[in-house]
This record gives sequence, structure tokens and C-alpha cells, in this order.
Amino acid sequence: MIKRAEKKQSRITALADAQKLVFAPLTFQAIGTMLDIGLIKLLDNNSLTIKEIIKALNSDEYTVKTLLQIAKIVGIVEKDSDKYRLSKTGEAFLYDDMTVANFNFVKDICYLGASELTKSFKNKSPEGLKKFIKDSETIYPLVPNLEEPLKSSWYNFDNLYSDNCFDKVCEIISSKYKNIFDIGGNTGKFEKICLKNKDINVTMLDLPENISARIDNPELKGCNFYPVDVLDKNIKYPKMKNCAVLMSQFLDCFSKEQIVKILTDLKNNIDTESGVFILEPFMDKQPFEAGEYSLVHISLYFTCMANGVSKMYEQSEMTDLVKQAGLTVSKIYDDIGPFGYTMLECKKDGMV
Repeated sequence: MIKRAEKKQSRITALADAQKLVFAPLTFQAIGTMLDIGLIKLLDNNSLTIKEIIKALNSDEYTVKTLLQIAKIVGIVEKDSDKYRLSKTGEAFLYDDMTVANFNFVKDICYLGASELTKSFKNKSPEGLKKFIKDSETIYPLVPNLEEPLKSSWYNFDNLYSDNCFDKVCEIISSKYKNIFDIGGNTGKFEKICLKNKDINVTMLDLPENISARIDNPELKGCNFYPVDVLDKNIKYPKMKNCAVLMSQFLDCFSKEQIVKILTDLKNNIDTESGVFILEPFMDKQPFEAGEYSLVHISLYFTCMANGVSKMYEQSEMTDLVKQAGLTVSKIYDDIGPFGYTMLECKKDGMV
């Protein structure tokens, strides 16, 4: 009898969990509506009845009651007698930087494109991107010119994580090298930190579209710029001698084959005194469950929206790709920044 009861309970729990997954897209949009109409903000530090909420929001019973029923069952709000208040989970949608950035990124960038996920896997192409742009193979050249709120949501998401690492990364690298090349410099946050030190010579390398968007930024005065497509078969890098090459949250934008190509090109371009630094939030190095959960889902963004072939990687995968390219990991820096980043320092084989 005990075994049968345990089996029945397990089945019930499994079915309940399955329904949460089935209705997850509707839950997501409902939370977006709660944010849009101000329901979540209203219940922050307030305990209110349905009538009080309707009056405060200038809304109606149908809207408020329907959304509150969703909010309660998914744990966004708590109910005490006839009053509702925001839960700790609900507070995250207002005050937790990671939750806010992830939510807006998924809502504005990923949600529509996710419907093309199967096709994206089959074609190894970001088919979801065609919901916005019909004639681009990847999202990256488009980002500087995206309309709002897409542009802000993309940059707020992309910048939140690695930006919190740059002070430490600059400290580590500049203790060894004064000439730094940043491949995939994005908005130039790392360059701005380097420019505070007059002894550092920093060069941003990125797609021509992104370089054009940054080159006239007065905050980047003193930075060198070099437009480059790292997938170009005939790529020509600037001279890289006795220098550091940084790739911050960059290689996860490429497939394994592309990463080997990029690292091999770099290996052939640098001298034995130089170092290649790879900064990534590896899935298997996350200190918290929320970090790993986020990263495995971010891989789906790469599939349906970014390029169709890349993903977030585990550290063992990246070190294997480094080896395939003829480089050796000489040192590993863990726990950089608040989001579980790791930096691999790499050298040419035999020069550890």
C-alpha cells in the first residue's frame, strides 16, 4: 500500500509539473501584462483587496481578477484573507537585475523567434530572426540599428553579465601586458576601463557595423579601432606582438568548428610572448542553480535568433577547442564577477 501511494503521488506531481511547462508561454505573457499595467509595482509594499487594486489601476474586475489568479498560482503574489501582496518571486521582476534583463530580453528579442526553434535546428540557421529581418544570416550586424525596445533589451542583457567582470579582468591582464586587443568589444565598456590607465594601449576589434557605431564616442577617445569579421577566410589581424588578446563572452557566439578556426587564426598571428584570454560563464562552473538554468536557455536564443549554430559551453568543451587550435591553457581564473565567470589564459603550445 505504501509503494502504491508513493507511486500515485509521484504521478500527480509529474502531471502538475507538466502543466506548468505546457502553459509556460501564457504565464510569461501574463507576467508581462502585469508589469505593463503596473500590477506588480502596485503590490510592492502594499497589501490590497481586488476592489482597491481595480481603483488604483483604473482597471476592471475581469482584468485584475484573471491576472491575480495567475499571479497567485505561479507564486508572483501571496493572498492573506482578501488582500494580495507581492511575493519574493514577484519582487525579483522589479529589483533583481538578472531577472529584469533576462525577462525583457526574452520578451523583446526571443519570444516570437522561438516559434521557429525546430526549423532553426534543422537548418542550422536562425529562422526566428526572420520574424524581424528577412535578409540577415546573423543578428550581430543588426544590433546597433535595432528599434526600441529591442535594442535596449539586447544591450542590457548582453552587458549585465560580463560588464561586472571588466575591472578584475583589466587588473589581471594589465599586470602582464600593456598592449591589449579586445575582440568583440561591443559597446566598449572594457575599453573605457583600460583607458583610465595611460600605460595601457587598447584596440577594439569588431564587425564594421559595430566599429562605425563606436568610433566617434568621446568616451572612447584614445582607443584604437579595427573592423574585422573573424569568420573571414582571408582574415588579416593587426600585428599582435607581446600582447594580450581578450575575448569576453565572444566565443559562445560561434559553433565549435568556428571557434577552432578563430583560435587557430589567432595562434598563427600572435608571438610566443602573447596571451589569449577567454572570458566565459561556463555552464558547469555556475555557483547557483539560477545561473545554469539561464545559460542552458540562452543557448536556444543562439539557435533561433543569433546564428543557428552556437551555444553556451562547458569549460571542458572550451579547453578541448583551445587544444585543437594548438593553444594550451596556462592558467584558469575562477569566480570573476557576481555571475560565475571563468577566464582561461592560453599560450601557444610549449610556451606555458
